[in-house]
Amino acid sequence: MTITKEQVLQALSNVEEPDLKKDLVTLNMIQNVHIDGDHISFSVILTTPACPLKAMIENACRNAIKYFVSKEAIVHIDMASKVTTQKNTGVPGVKNIIAVASGKGGVGKSTVAVNLALGLAKTGAKVGLIDADIYGPSIPIMFGLEGARPKARDVDGKSRIEPIEKYGIKLLSIGFFTDPNQPVPWRGPMVSTAVKQLFNDADWGELDYLVVDLPPGTGDIHITVTQSFPVTGAVIVTTPQNVALADAKKGIGMFMMNAINVPILGIVENMSYFTPAELPENRYYIFGQGGGQKLAEKLEVPFLGEIPLVKGISDSGDSGKPIVLEEDNIMARAFVDLAKKVAQQVAICNAAAINNTFIVNN
Repeated sequence: MTITKEQVLQALSNVEEPDLKKDLVTLNMIQNVHIDGDHISFSVILTTPACPLKAMIENACRNAIKYFVSKEAIVHIDMASKVTTQKNTGVPGVKNIIAVASGKGGVGKSTVAVNLALGLAKTGAKVGLIDADIYGPSIPIMFGLEGARPKARDVDGKSRIEPIEKYGIKLLSIGFFTDPNQPVPWRGPMVSTAVKQLFNDADWGELDYLVVDLPPGTGDIHITVTQSFPVTGAVIVTTPQNVALADAKKGIGMFMMNAINVPILGIVENMSYFTPAELPENRYYIFGQGGGQKLAEKLEVPFLGEIPLVKGISDSGDSGKPIVLEEDNIMARAFVDLAKKVAQQVAICNAAAINNTFIVNN
């Protein structure tokens, strides 16, 4: 029996994309179908290289061919990806802007933002990171770039800031332009102008995700970023304590205001529990347990997971080499898992915004 392309596509129409609740053929995720006797090859174009369901989708495609087409078929599947976008972000070449925010300081927001950006890059995405915490920039320290100064270069007749590249991502921080030993006594309009320049005056190139580390709280910078640039979604960082959860709730409320209207990609609970090095199986919830999960359920937003309280996380940031870069490290895996969940939520938000019809940028 001769196998046809129509048979292959009909078989694969039985495979549903778990997040988007439509089959892969309808979503135009099956491409490059080639048949040579019993050999069947095709590409599955995922919505992000960080897709946490990649192996499950591949296995489902393989089983569909075996069940609906031929048990003897030899199946070759290329699991590729093209990150989706829903709108013009206002920053040339940037597909998605992800804001990382917290209701209060001291919850590890910048640590999460840095390791999230690097985790996305580890999955194969093109990533940039903006340190928009004007009054307390921490990116230069966390990347070992104190004293670094971005260069300017001519792009299409205009002078553009060239982001600094390290560990595979592009970086800009107000800390690259100020004296680290001096405070930044700027009023609101000056702050807003400075933040916009980090977006508008830089040559970011082609990026799948631009992660923005916002200051704690709900102030001028949040309003400037969300009203000046179409933000794909926000990640909220909290700790288990009630006071932190109360502030996180206010932060989420700000993004949900009609004048801002930024989707919540999810809540991350940082410093969730303590695990001693000598007792790696033990978990001590010293600040309380389950607060982030309960808040997510109450507000009907995704819960992205727990990040434990581990001294190595802060040590790695202080040393200029974030912990997600370490190989075979349980914390590195935790942040990569977080990155995959965030990428998954970005894809879901994009699909919802365009009525489940994907716009795939080539």
